[in-house]
Amino acid sequence: MSFYVEGLSRGVLNGKMAQFQEVMRQQLETSMDRELEKLLSTVKGAEAEVSKKDFEGFKDLFHRFLQVKGPSVDWAKINRPPEDSILPYDRIKASGLPDNMADSLNKLVVVKLNGGLGTSMGCKGPKSLISVRNENTFLDLTVQQIEHLNKTYNTSVPLVLMNSFNTDEDTKKILQKYTHHRVKIHTFNQSRYPRINKESLLPVAKDMGMTGENADVWYPPGHGNIYASFYNSGLLDQLIAEGKEYIFVSNIDNLGATVDLHILHHLLRQPNGKRCEFVMEVTDKTRADVKGGTLIQYEGKLRLLEIAQVPKAHVDEFKSVTKFKIFNTNNLWISLQAIKRLQEQNAMNMEVIVNPKTLDGGLNVIQLETAVGAAIKSFDNALGINVPRSRFLPVKTTSDLLLVMSNLYSLEAGSLTMSQKREFPTTPHVKLGSSFTKVQEYLTRFESIPDMLELDHLTVSGDVTFGKNVSLKGTVIIIANHGDRIDIPAGAMLENKIVSGNLRILDH
Repeated sequence: MSFYVEGLSRGVLNGKMAQFQEVMRQQLETSMDRELEKLLSTVKGAEAEVSKKDFEGFKDLFHRFLQVKGPSVDWAKINRPPEDSILPYDRIKASGLPDNMADSLNKLVVVKLNGGLGTSMGCKGPKSLISVRNENTFLDLTVQQIEHLNKTYNTSVPLVLMNSFNTDEDTKKILQKYTHHRVKIHTFNQSRYPRINKESLLPVAKDMGMTGENADVWYPPGHGNIYASFYNSGLLDQLIAEGKEYIFVSNIDNLGATVDLHILHHLLRQPNGKRCEFVMEVTDKTRADVKGGTLIQYEGKLRLLEIAQVPKAHVDEFKSVTKFKIFNTNNLWISLQAIKRLQEQNAMNMEVIVNPKTLDGGLNVIQLETAVGAAIKSFDNALGINVPRSRFLPVKTTSDLLLVMSNLYSLEAGSLTMSQKREFPTTPHVKLGSSFTKVQEYLTRFESIPDMLELDHLTVSGDVTFGKNVSLKGTVIIIANHGDRIDIPAGAMLENKIVSGNLRILDH
């Protein structure tokens, strides 16, 4: 046998290996199809129809996952985007706004990605229902923003929420409270895909149920699923029939992602006589954003490059603030007609993201996902717009929550704006320790939110509480070692201070 192999040319051997791999791929796809059919046989009626459509998308993703070999980009082919492909926001703003802004707004739909749970902040249910400012939730603020637009311009901009099976029920219950607001609200659901056993590459689920043993065997497949699920829901066609032309898509936890009239006007006036089908808002990268996706020119197309696609040898280069100066805010403006066309032609091309997870019982699984911004290369005349940092204000942690609850921002008609009293346009760097991770515990540690107008940097670690009317300035570091507790007294002013040890102020 060894003599036979040695006698084979490398080309023949490679050919044999390719044939073997192809046979293996086909067998895996056949096995997957069979398992999915078994799962579908456990449901009937409308649920079966929805699941069948979901599984078509899943099969396509699984097929592409089996084809992928190594990183999806050739580093040598990466170029910086041409000058005219990323426009500075000021240039767009300089062209002003038309008198008939209402006409433009009536062609717009606001879509919020609402599939996430608040578990990372210790909350149950949808993240969008966490209170972030004056008892207002993310969802309250979004509704207030759009209602303000509709009242100001006498328009009918609708709000669409893309829910997941995790958030749909709770979100729909809460929507009843907006019945008398001047905002029409629609919802549709992301697909439900089966988690895959990492060893066998087959679904973990035994039936379509979602409780008991099946509680954690399904997942919503990333926000790139918006195109297929929006189209499949029938809502895309309905909005086109109502005369809508563009959607503005953003994460519901990005409090900076408000409707920008200048970007909308730029899209609808069609500069250069070309219809721009996709705009990605990007902003200047700081050292805190080194993992964010960036725009590149690749094989003649504008393309989103994510850190997961970068060959290991080039990760440091990717993180460099000098080479890749901007990152994707995930605020996107997309043509409805273009989504419809690309869906019908099955031409939406997004890289497969493989997300490994470990279930509670210790089973290793993978989730196949896609990112909404990765579809940029499928659209015609796509464009980046370099927007001010204020349009990227995500609340992912209680450290972010502290910033948006503080006097750094004022709230008007659902929109947060940086206080005029702050001398620097940048936000302070805040790092709260593990005692603050959960929202409920975080709230008990502040009798009132400190004055942070002159704060540059705050680090808090350990068992620390803040009294009322505390003022923080410059760089403040507060560290309570294990077993110690620090109470910052009411009315305290800390400027460029390090506080450590044990400090308790007892009321007499």
